This record gives sequence, structure tokens and C-alpha cells, in this order.
Amino acid sequence: MATTSTVPARHDHGPSGLRRKGRFGRRPRPNRPRRAHSFDLRKVVRGVGKTLIATGVLIFLFVAYQLWGTGIAQARDQRALKDQINKTMATPTTVSPTDAPPTTVAPIPGEAIGVIEIPRIGVDQAVVEGVGVEDLKKGPGRYPDTPMPGQAGNVAIAGHRTTYGAPFNRLDELSNGDAINVRTAAGTFRYEVFESKVVSPDEVSVLDPTPDNRLTLTTCNPKYSAAERLIVVAALVGPVAPSAAPAADAPTTPRDPTALAGLSGTSADKGPAIVWGALAGVVWLLAWAIGKRWRRWPTYLIATPVFLIVLFVFFENFARLLPSNV
Repeated sequence: MATTSTVPARHDHGPSGLRRKGRFGRRPRPNRPRRAHSFDLRKVVRGVGKTLIATGVLIFLFVAYQLWGTGIAQARDQRALKDQINKTMATPTTVSPTDAPPTTVAPIPGEAIGVIEIPRIGVDQAVVEGVGVEDLKKGPGRYPDTPMPGQAGNVAIAGHRTTYGAPFNRLDELSNGDAINVRTAAGTFRYEVFESKVVSPDEVSVLDPTPDNRLTLTTCNPKYSAAERLIVVAALVGPVAPSAAPAADAPTTPRDPTALAGLSGTSADKGPAIVWGALAGVVWLLAWAIGKRWRRWPTYLIATPVFLIVLFVFFENFARLLPSNV
């Protein structure tokens, strides 16, 4: 009887007792532990780049607000002021026969007192009382304690050069003999330019009383800067308006320094500017944090209008820290 023999399967174990891999087998590489605090330069560069871009966008938005956004608000104020002055001029006044000079009530800061027209540079603006930050937002303003337009002495008016409608933007283009007309309830008065000069911001002597009858216009110089003041002086041509006696409650003290404080910005508004700036930052950080946990684009779509409103209020308060006739 034939017997069959079988060859047992070969089990070749190495000296260590481990099964050898096949011909094409690969031994898995051991996992190397990652460094817990590895420095990624790309993340740093990316973060710095995003910060610079965000800063650039904010600066661009603020410049756009200063150059164009403020002009929209000023144009609205100008329409209201011109309506106010036109109604005042249209109201008939009766003068009683008396030897005493007429009595007037002191002008209210921020209200219209007349209209200034400079044909050479296309200026046609309502003039308000006062040169504070809020006053010059509306238009050119008369310096307190200087005569009313047309009256004897040195009438002084300040105006913005690059923001809030920039009424005095082209003031440097005026030359000797150019006409400046100022229209008030007392009549229309013509001035002719005879001097232009640049002085330092603290040179307030240009506002001092003078023996001649003149109009002094002031604005910042050069454009987009408050380093200096551009002064244009014009002489009154024609009769002088009668000077009314001040009312009993009219101020008779010397020039009030606080009335001119707005020309260099007001430090009293630092608090609101800081608060609104911080609030804008909080809104942005919340939107970023929620966007990482939820959906990014829907979050940004909802948060962007809120952020822009808060940013606009911050710009308004921050702009008050700047010289008011820039």
C-alpha cells in the first residue's frame, strides 16, 4: 500500500521569534512624536499680513469719511442754514425814529449770520457764528468778539480746507483785487483782497482790532495739514454798516480762549473716541470668534452693518480731536 507524505508548511521564525515579512512586505515606520511648541513662521507672516491689511483698510475708510463723508453732512447743514438766513433777510424790519443806536441780541453759536461769496474760487457758503468744532462742521464761522460782516474794524472768519465741504480749499488761489462778497441782514458788503500770508497757528494777532475796515479769512496750511495758517486779508469797499449796541446780556469780556479751542481740536472728546474705538474692536472680535464656531460668511454678513455703524460713530468722535479748520 502506497503511502503519501506531505511536506509540512515551513514556519521560519527568526532568532527573535518574530515572523519574517514576505518578499514585498514593508515594515511600518514608527510614529515620531510631534513637537509640542513648534514655531511656524508662515503663520506669523500670515498674521502680520492680515493685521497690516486690516489697518490699511481702516485708514482708508477714515480718510474717505474725512474727505467725502463729512462733506455730505456739511451740504445738508448748508441747505438748512441758507433757508434760515433767507427767511431772516426776507422778514421786514421797522426802525423807530430815535437817536439811540439799534440794539441787537448776541448771535447764537452755530446759527447762520450771513452768506460769503468768492466768485474767483466758487465759494457760496452760509457763515455761522463761532469757530468751535461743531460750528465749523456746518460751514465757515465768525470769530467771537470780532465785528459782524460789514461793520467797522477787523471781521475774521475761519473755514475748513480739506474736510466738511472744504469751503476754503482754494483760498491760496486768491490774488490782489479779487472780490469777496458777504451778505447779511444789514446788506451786501464787498471786500477786495490786498494781502495773503502764512503764519504759525499761535499767531493770533491777525484777529486783533485794526483802524481800517477789513475782512480776515483763516484756514489751515498746507492742505491736509494743520502745521500753519493761511491768512487772506481784504479791504471793505463802500460804506460801513452801522454798529449796533450790544444787548444787556451780550458778552463784553475779552476774547474767550475756550471759544477758539476748537481750532486745535478738543481734548474733552478723547473719552468717547476711546470707548467707541474699543467697542468697534469688540464687535470685530466677536464676529471673528462666532465665525470660527459657526458659519463664517453668514456671521460676517450680519456683523458687518453693526461694525460699520459703530466705526462711523468712532470716526465722528475721533475727528473732533483734529484741528477744526483742517
